[in-house]
Amino acid sequence: MRYCKRCVMPDTRPGITFNEEGICSACQSYERRKFIDWDKRWKEFEQLCDKYRGSNGSDPDCAVAVSGGKDSHYQVHLLKNIMHMNPILFSVEDNFPMTEAGKHNLKNISEEFGCNIISLKPDISTQKRLMRYMFKTYGKPTWYIDRLIYTYPLIMALKFNTPLLVYGENVSYEYGGTDAKETYSAKEQVNNGVASDFSDSELVEKAGITMNDLVLTKAPSVQELDKLDPIYLSYFTPWNSVTNYEFAKKHGFHDLTHEWDRTHHVENFDQVDSRAYLVHSWMKYPKFGHQFATDYASRFVRYGMISREEAVDLVKKHDHALDPLSVRDFCEFCGYTETEFWNIMDGFYNRELFEKDFQGKWVLKHPVWKD
Repeated sequence: MRYCKRCVMPDTRPGITFNEEGICSACQSYERRKFIDWDKRWKEFEQLCDKYRGSNGSDPDCAVAVSGGKDSHYQVHLLKNIMHMNPILFSVEDNFPMTEAGKHNLKNISEEFGCNIISLKPDISTQKRLMRYMFKTYGKPTWYIDRLIYTYPLIMALKFNTPLLVYGENVSYEYGGTDAKETYSAKEQVNNGVASDFSDSELVEKAGITMNDLVLTKAPSVQELDKLDPIYLSYFTPWNSVTNYEFAKKHGFHDLTHEWDRTHHVENFDQVDSRAYLVHSWMKYPKFGHQFATDYASRFVRYGMISREEAVDLVKKHDHALDPLSVRDFCEFCGYTETEFWNIMDGFYNRELFEKDFQGKWVLKHPVWKD
């Protein structure tokens, strides 16, 4: 593994690239911000909003894909309070036990900004069947939920005739990934690899579901997508997870302070809705040798909040340590014993990156603290 010389991101992150100086593409993207004319970008955003404002009479004139999180609060604020649009909000809930913060935040975003939310709660039976199959076969336990997060807002934007569909950041460009293009258009987001479509026949045959169960996982056709104008807000304004969090707190957003101190996170304000879902984001660790702690430690370095040395210490302490409550909720939902869970997880450790120590514990061969 090779690590960015500026942050702590390894070259095993899918789609990330490094320049000749050993700087990752995410750090390069962040560095390019200083050369962007943000006033010009903001005027482009104003023009987009002018184009659609009031286009449906008293009905919603735009849509925002939300989770209820810190970024969602900021997105809705920009559309409703700054641009004076009339947004409708679309969300997908994962059926896992929610944290108290998660319960509060989804309600708060509706009450604080005066917006209707249409939430999809997927068929629990289908979710369980697909979770078990996708976890054991591909190590992608929340594929079904993630796929719906991509497809459902597109489907609903067409139904509500709200072509302007607003997302937060362009993840591939901001943090490194495949198709990391700097663009305002989010039309290609559904194909970015995070929740790529799978063969219907495979899922029906091997996961024990029906074709009807997969209807909402299908993205609109190319012709239908051409009727939409989905955008990334991060193209128009400098995106910063921490400043979004600080903003959201002032508007009623709750983090996990006093509720849950997660062992595999270095912050308490991102992905706070449920515990079981975090198994998904942690599964980058056995596959690629890093997970959410590395992601955020790297962001903190880019934001100038901590040094690279401090980030290394955070990664060493947190990256490997999947939280027991996440495992417990995940197993209870799927019907696994924790022994079964860890036996399945054992098969996903990348032998090129990991080896077992004398206690039988998986350890990185080339961790960042030995870089």
